[in-house]
Amino acid sequence: MNRWFCAALVVALTSSAALAQEKSALKPGFVFPNDHPVRILVFRPDVKVGSQSAGGIVTPMADWTAEARTFLANALVAGKPKGASEIVFMPELSGDDGVLLAEYRALFRGVSDTVLQHRLFKGNRLPTKKTGFEYTLGTGVARLGQIGGGDYGLFITTDDAFGSTGRKMLQLFAAGIAGVGMSSGKHTGYAGLIDLKTGDLLWINADYAMGGNVREADGASKRVAQLLEDFPLQGMPIAAAK
Repeated sequence: MNRWFCAALVVALTSSAALAQEKSALKPGFVFPNDHPVRILVFRPDVKVGSQSAGGIVTPMADWTAEARTFLANALVAGKPKGASEIVFMPELSGDDGVLLAEYRALFRGVSDTVLQHRLFKGNRLPTKKTGFEYTLGTGVARLGQIGGGDYGLFITTDDAFGSTGRKMLQLFAAGIAGVGMSSGKHTGYAGLIDLKTGDLLWINADYAMGGNVREADGASKRVAQLLEDFPLQGMPIAAAK
């Protein structure tokens, strides 16, 4: 391994580490009830998996996405959230119920984007959002709880783009010749827990540099474990946010 390659590798790894960010937050005062079982309704993970070209263009990969969705669902069953007595998966819905589910999945993404940009991570935090944790999907989400049967709803989103060989070579070249850090691939994700009676967002955990290859069973298990880090425990008070 020559000196140029070693230097390039150091710059590339340093650049990747600098991008790593992980944050979670909990609605102040929330704790799972301890006097009855907690049933969590899990919505189908929102999964994107693609390949990133040397130029940075991401091409969606349907086969990778399908595999990842299956592996993540299996990992969720095996690694049940610690605060849950039981988890159930929302079945595929059609007609008006299907439209309703799609609308709330989109609403959750919108609310989560707001939390990530203006509450969790430094850079775009709004002065009024630095403290507190007041976000909701509205009481209409209770209909999903009636359909699927659950006290709380768990949404999961992952977005992966695996760097191609050309992208990785360009990354090393840029680091070795110009000393410029260049990312290869993207691995982000977040999970959020909703009160299915009030619609309030109770907990969220996000990471802009997640581990675990979601195209493999073991990697998907690692990803789920990371997504559920700091998940509330039943009957145990937890620090409001970090």
